[in-house]
Amino acid sequence: MKPVLVLTYWSFKDALVQTYTLPYVKIIAAVSKRKVYLVCLEQSQLKTSYQERIKTNADLQKDNMQVIFLEYNRFGIKQILMWSFYLTKLLYFVNKKGVEYIHTWGTPAGAIGYLLSILSGKPLILDSYEPHAETMIENGTWKLNSWAYKILFELEIRQSHRAKYYIAAASGMKDYAQKTYNLQIDNNCFFTKPACTDLEKFNFMYRDSQLINELDLDGKIICVYAGKFGGIYLDDEIFDFFKQCFKHWKGNFRILMLTNASIESISKQLQRVQIPNNVLIQKFVPHYDIPKYLAIADFALTPVKPIPTKRYCTPIKDGEYWATGLPVVITSNISDDSDIIEENNAGYVLKSLTDNEYNNAITKIDDLLKEDNGLLKKRIRALAYKYRNFDIVEKIYRQIYSVPDTVK
Repeated sequence: MKPVLVLTYWSFKDALVQTYTLPYVKIIAAVSKRKVYLVCLEQSQLKTSYQERIKTNADLQKDNMQVIFLEYNRFGIKQILMWSFYLTKLLYFVNKKGVEYIHTWGTPAGAIGYLLSILSGKPLILDSYEPHAETMIENGTWKLNSWAYKILFELEIRQSHRAKYYIAAASGMKDYAQKTYNLQIDNNCFFTKPACTDLEKFNFMYRDSQLINELDLDGKIICVYAGKFGGIYLDDEIFDFFKQCFKHWKGNFRILMLTNASIESISKQLQRVQIPNNVLIQKFVPHYDIPKYLAIADFALTPVKPIPTKRYCTPIKDGEYWATGLPVVITSNISDDSDIIEENNAGYVLKSLTDNEYNNAITKIDDLLKEDNGLLKKRIRALAYKYRNFDIVEKIYRQIYSVPDTVK
């Protein structure tokens, strides 16, 4: 079988590759029986050493995969010139290796995939298909008249009209593409693939009593948040919510923050909302350690900014929360997840970012935590089986790469 070239716009060490790309690429290689070449753009702070690259490719050889490491530069003249060279290099590589499909992750990588598809004549597959250019406008990162926005938005339109298959992060992306890109997508070419979760690793059964004692959390009501502040996430509002939690549960409330945000910025926020420092426990842990921290929590927070294009994203953390049996407080219109949480009584969807709504969420969480704990966790974990199971992904890739379900 001819190989597949997978393009990302992230460093190999980035969590978006490790948790949101690599597991799926391994499935592509396994079900299609094809060699898969994975392109990663190495940012300076996440750059792999020569020795690490050798080891990475040696380890991935058993999965019939190989990583191609390229250098990342911020959008600008240098990056445009760099990509002129990279496109030539990748075009030569595609022809030399006989690559049959160009499979991209996200629309920034899709823009490169589009150009490479035009030059090589190879079919284009858009994976993790969701808006990026408009999101950058909505969250304030780019300006409407910026070149970065204009170029990427135009390339989003072009790659959308070029693609053979579309694997969206949320079901609403089909309507978005029709309205925004003037694109009619055939049902046989459109798939929805949420951010799936390793259901073995994330499991409330693995509750670590030693960790609870170590963090002095026995008998506390623990809200866990694994993520960042700002950008696509809320900032001040997160701590405004915590303020209401502290007022309600008082000394029984604890915040378990899994983030690399600076201690200084968090301390300032705690001081602003008048929460004692001992209420918040901050840890920045590798992804393989996150399951044991989630397992000791009582409920979780997904504070994605409720901007219009977030309707078409897929928060990785929700599947991990659900698999651990955690009720989730989430903002409104986030992917399909807000609807799933509301329809399944699995947390609370914030209708607005106000103290009144924060208190409504707290009341709801209070009610849920009064249920039988084991039954509650099993009921919520069932959502991960239904909506975040890797079996969903395998079926999609089998269909795209024309591999019958009977082939294992």
